[in-house]
Order: sequence, then structure tokens, then C-alpha cells
Amino acid sequence: MDNTGLRALLAQKTRQFLDTQRHKMLINGEWVTGRDDLWLDVINPANEQRIAEVPSGGPADIDMAVEAAARAFEQGPWSRLRPSERQRLLLKLADLIEDNAQTMAEIESLDNGKSVHIALAVDVALTIDFLRYMAGWATKIEGTTIEVSVPYAMKGEFFAYTRREPAGVVAAIVPWNFPLLVAAWKLGPALAAGCTVVLKPAEQTPLSALFLGELIQQAGFPPGVVNIVTGDGPDAGAPLTQHPLVNKISFTGSTEVGKLIGKTAMDNMTRVTLELGGKSPVVVLDDCDPDAAAAGAANAIFFNHGQVCCAGSRLYVHRKMFDRVVSEVGRIADAMQLGHGLDPNAQMGPLVSREQMDRVCGYIDIGRTEGAHLVAGGGRAGNTGYFVKPTVFAGSRQSLRIVQEEIFGPVLVAMPYDDLDDVAAWVNDTPYGLGASIWSNNLSKVQRLIPKIKAGTVWVNCHSMLDSSVPFGGFKQSGFGREMGRASLDAYLESKSVFMAV
Repeated sequence: MDNTGLRALLAQKTRQFLDTQRHKMLINGEWVTGRDDLWLDVINPANEQRIAEVPSGGPADIDMAVEAAARAFEQGPWSRLRPSERQRLLLKLADLIEDNAQTMAEIESLDNGKSVHIALAVDVALTIDFLRYMAGWATKIEGTTIEVSVPYAMKGEFFAYTRREPAGVVAAIVPWNFPLLVAAWKLGPALAAGCTVVLKPAEQTPLSALFLGELIQQAGFPPGVVNIVTGDGPDAGAPLTQHPLVNKISFTGSTEVGKLIGKTAMDNMTRVTLELGGKSPVVVLDDCDPDAAAAGAANAIFFNHGQVCCAGSRLYVHRKMFDRVVSEVGRIADAMQLGHGLDPNAQMGPLVSREQMDRVCGYIDIGRTEGAHLVAGGGRAGNTGYFVKPTVFAGSRQSLRIVQEEIFGPVLVAMPYDDLDDVAAWVNDTPYGLGASIWSNNLSKVQRLIPKIKAGTVWVNCHSMLDSSVPFGGFKQSGFGREMGRASLDAYLESKSVFMAV
């Protein structure tokens, strides 16, 4: 369906937002175009048609945004707001998102390709919940008092305490798979802590961040507290992470880019949180219902079209159940209906871009070449839009590239196992360690397996379940630091010790 046909399915407010064909960036409370007057096309991945243009920001725009954030942090009214006032602003922003939930979901669907119903139920709902959760932490930032014993000044009297202070200017770089939700994961704790932010959305999916900027202004955040610069990685992302006035970097994206950002952060001694790639395993033990395990495994890989950092892209099934489980996952894959995100009957939408579609199809070809058995799917679906068939391989070797490398698409590789210790070793035999799930009713075996898995989250009889209070992040090359929970707030705070003689 072309953009004209899709427009008729949209809420009025969404249509009004899209009527602005050339959107602007938010810097210091003003909507501005880029200094170089360069523009990026925003493409609807379901029909490959342009839906908008956004500024292609560059180093000069980054300078303006970071300097505005630094002024707001050091001198503006934000620096004098009480914790309860920061809490009130975050709660107001959450209310505004709730009031505009349908529009947010539709923008996310058109921009990213995901189902508007999933965007509403997952992305927008989690965003609202998380901002309200983090708002509560604004009034609960505490230090400690310490009774000290200075061994070389035993006759002196001293008093010591610690303070938790905001880190400063935050560079928040957001990926294209969950643009709104991950922006909230960064904005929530940063603003609760009292930091200011320069947010750079992915160039493929900038629209929900810009609509969010309108709501941030409506909520009453002072100018410069949140700045939003659109642009690509080399021209906007790199200057942002390298900027000397940035005190903290929060990046979600690929491991390759995360490593570059990590090196830059170390050069400048900038605080950094990295949530990176994954190759998450789904382990099916021999005691569970094979049909339930198959349904869970299918959801773990095909949710959000497989474009999930913790997608269950490796399936390990006990040999006695292997054929039945893999066959059922293949049946589910073949039966899935593909379509644009506004189609209520579509179970899976397009990938985000032609580049991503070509990457995923390339890995499918690699799987065939390496000798993996194709159970279902196996390439692009149709000639228009970036659709890829849900694909299932049965593999035979841990060394296969489709087993070891992150594909970031709806491609699953399944392998049998016989021994619990063997599967534990195979689960850990990748550079990644973001998530894993175990499917079993035998709690003894589950409890034995959990400590052996090197991953930031282990789900049992579910996969990719998230809650605002539970930290999320990875081991190994899946990054370091945590999103969500109290741990996410700590990442935006510095600890200062105060020692005084009395």
C-alpha cells in the first residue's frame, strides 16, 4: 500500500505531524534546520516511499546542542530545580505520551515498520511505565554518613559523608529497532538524576524522537535540557561522542560501533554505558511441552522481525524432542502473515531498511552455503518493501557463521544436544552474553543451568520479558552497564566524598 492509502488509516494528529514534510531539530528550546542545510530522507520500509525529511546534522549542530546542554546544566533554571520538580516534569511527560499514545505508535510503525498494535502495547506502554518509574527515583537520590577513624590523626575529630551528583551533559545515542523506548531508557534516568541530554536518534528512524521533543516542550522542561539532533553516525554521532563537554555517553547499537565509542570514551575519560549486540540462546530441556517450547522459541526470534538485541536466534533442543520442536517452529514460520505495520492481520512487518534486508538475506545465503538445512523461509518476500520470510535452519556445527554472528533479523538456527553440561558450554560459545532463556518444568535442572550461562538476563519459560525495575544489559561483548532499574540511575550519578574536621 502506498503512503496515500496508509494515510487514511492514521489518526488525525499523526497526519498533522506528517504534513510537516521537512522536520527540524530541537536545540536550546528552538526548532532549527542544520547549519549546512543538508537533509536525510525518512523511508517507509513497508513500501520504500519517502514519508519525510529531517536535517542531516553535522559537527556545528552538535556543538550548538552540547553547548546548550552545558549551559542548562551549569547556569539555567534546570540546575536549580528541586528533585520533586524534576519528578513532576517526568510525570507530566509520561502523561503527555499516554495522551498521544496512538500517534506515537503510528509514527513508530511508519518509521520502523513494526506493527502499530505491538508499538502501542509494548514500545509506548513500556515508555510510559519507565518514565513514571524513573520519576520516582528523582526524590530518592541519597548519600551516606560515615564514622571515620583516621589512624594518623587519632586526636582529631572528623565528619564524613557522600553526595550523589549528576554526571553532567549526556550524549544519548539511540538505535533504530526501538527508537522511542530506548530514548526513554536514556532520558528517564538522566533527567531524574539532574543531567542534561543531547539525544541523537538513528538516521533511519528519527520521527518518534522529534515528536517526543514536542511533548518535552509541552511538559515544560527548560530550554537546553533536552536537545535532539538528527543525522548519521559519522557526521553527528562521532562528533557527539568525541565532544569535550560531554560527561557521559549512553549508546545502544552494534558491538562494532560500541567498541569505537568505548575507545573514544577512554581517550577522553568520559563515563560510558554500552548496550550492544547479542546472539541469545533458547534452551529447551527434555521435560517440557514441545509445542509450548516451539511457540516460545518462535516468539523469541520473530518478535519485532528479529530486530531485537536479545532475540532468541540460537535454539538448542534435547535430541529426543528436536525434530518435533523444530518442525513446529518451521510450521509457525511458514504460517506467519507479513504486511505493513498498520495492517491488523500482519504478524510480522518489514525490516527497517534495504541495507538491513540485504544483510539478513546475505546471512541466509551463508547458512545454505555452509550446509545448514533450511526448514522454513529462506529469503526476501515480495518485490516491494524490505520484507524477509521468517527463516529456520537446522544446524550441525557450532562453528557455522549463522550460529556465531549476530544477524539481527528473523533467522533462527536450531541444534540438538544430549547433555546439560554440553549445552551450557555451547550456549557460552559466542562473543556475546546479553540474554538467554530456558524452557523446562524441572526447577532443579534450571537452577543448575542458570549459574553456568554467561548472560545479563536469563528468562525461564519466557523470553525478552522486561520490567522497569529489573536491570537489563550484557556480559562480554554485549556491553557493560545496565538500562532500567536502580542500576540505570547510578550510571548518571557521580559519587563525591566530603571529609571535614570539626
